[in-house]
Amino acid sequence: MSPAELHRLLAAVAEGGATVEEAARRLAGLGTEHVAGEDGVAAWARLDHHRGLRVGMPEVVFGQGKTTLQVVEICARLAARDGGFLATRVTPATAATLRERFPAVEVNDLARTVWLAGTAPPPAGLGPVLVASAGTADMPVAEEAAVSAAAFGNPVERLYDVGVAGIHRLLAHEETLRRAAVIIVVAGMEGALPSVVGGLVAAPVVAVPTSVGYGASFGGVAALLSMLNSCAAGVTVVNIDNGFGAACAATRINGLRARVS
Repeated sequence: MSPAELHRLLAAVAEGGATVEEAARRLAGLGTEHVAGEDGVAAWARLDHHRGLRVGMPEVVFGQGKTTLQVVEICARLAARDGGFLATRVTPATAATLRERFPAVEVNDLARTVWLAGTAPPPAGLGPVLVASAGTADMPVAEEAAVSAAAFGNPVERLYDVGVAGIHRLLAHEETLRRAAVIIVVAGMEGALPSVVGGLVAAPVVAVPTSVGYGASFGGVAALLSMLNSCAAGVTVVNIDNGFGAACAATRINGLRARVS
């Protein structure tokens, strides 16, 4: 349940559109839900249905390391209680099973995400989150960030393949950069793009190093260290290839900006 859904439920009770008992039944179904194995005893998942109320973002299913049956069962429980779900790092087989079970899902093969949008409207007052990538090879991580940010209710814009090897490609989109409320910058190799963007705009910049690059990039460590040592003050850095984490950070920032504006 999102904060907006909770407010609508309480308003319905106040206006006589729902009884206290009906509201109590809905609220009683929230909280932590245990998903048990066939023996009915050993819980292998404990779903947090109140996370959206506490932090403004619902629980998301991390598909890596889970079986298809586990991912589908968790997603089904989230859809039944919360109206939708987002699953990341999903295998093609799991994505196909989720599409069969939930025909309305949006599958992004590049991002490895499966998203079933809920019924709640996006939060009011949020500005656009811009996802910029240095190269085309960074797009899988950038798309994970873009899909996740959209699932959390942010308006999302994309600006791909604008790395420092041809900096004019970035400078040609000054208006796009300046209207963004938060900018997620995704880059591999030497990871220089976030410093450049951070020196051009006043909006918060969330940097995502990717594992794209030749041997001395050390699987993204070179880009990570470059971003941590950015000469543009105040750039926030998340883990290597963590587009989802960048979307979470951008959503928290965007929500705070919306509340104080």
